[in-house]
Amino acid sequence: MKIVVIGGSGLIGSRVVGRLRQGGHDVVAASPSTGVNTVSGDGLPEAMEGTEVVVDVANSPSFDSAVAWDFFFNSGHNLFAAENAAGVRHHIALSVVGTEQLLDSGYFRAKLLQEQLVQESGLPYTILRATQFFEFINGIAGFSTADQVVRLPPALAQPVAADDVAETLAQIALRAPANGTVELAGPEPYRLSDVVGRVLAVNHDERLVIADRQAGYFGVHIGERTLVPAGEHPYIGTISLDEWLARSRVAAA
Repeated sequence: MKIVVIGGSGLIGSRVVGRLRQGGHDVVAASPSTGVNTVSGDGLPEAMEGTEVVVDVANSPSFDSAVAWDFFFNSGHNLFAAENAAGVRHHIALSVVGTEQLLDSGYFRAKLLQEQLVQESGLPYTILRATQFFEFINGIAGFSTADQVVRLPPALAQPVAADDVAETLAQIALRAPANGTVELAGPEPYRLSDVVGRVLAVNHDERLVIADRQAGYFGVHIGERTLVPAGEHPYIGTISLDEWLARSRVAAA
């Protein structure tokens, strides 16, 4: 089966490509570096020839509201025109748990637009909403740091490893379209401030993490359960925080 992975050279995409190729599938790692640009449309018709499944894990190059909106709008319209013309049978998009509760952020408004375009595309589809990745915890800390103090709300979070995200996407690619949204989370819930503090401590990062109910998450005030799955039966990853931290230490060594 021919599968195109949009954003196939990135953190998640490269992992999805590897898993699907190991399964014997004809996989195209589509990105500007391989001549496929969803924003301009360059290379899309050629990439889609004979394609049955598209996995879209590409992300905006910036969290800026206008940049993100233009990226998902243009990318979506170009992708769906090419996919419909080629007769693609399943479009899979990676999104974020809690998107509809984060709309004070222009980036998350753009992510919701992406979901709406998928739903209106006329293509059979599955949207996978994942919780935040372990790999992005340092980025969360960086956004919330001022004067070596990290202020974060003590809301529940259930972060997941990038490898679990890729494995779930690879499995979905081989299944029938859900024509709806499914969710993925890591195996354990934490307080956001606690998990960020733990990762920084393991990395010998001396920034002080403070649980502050008035603090925002990427500038957005969130509820107790904004960052955890809302549905009753989400996919659950297998890689724990302890295992991920151990793997990270080995890789760094």
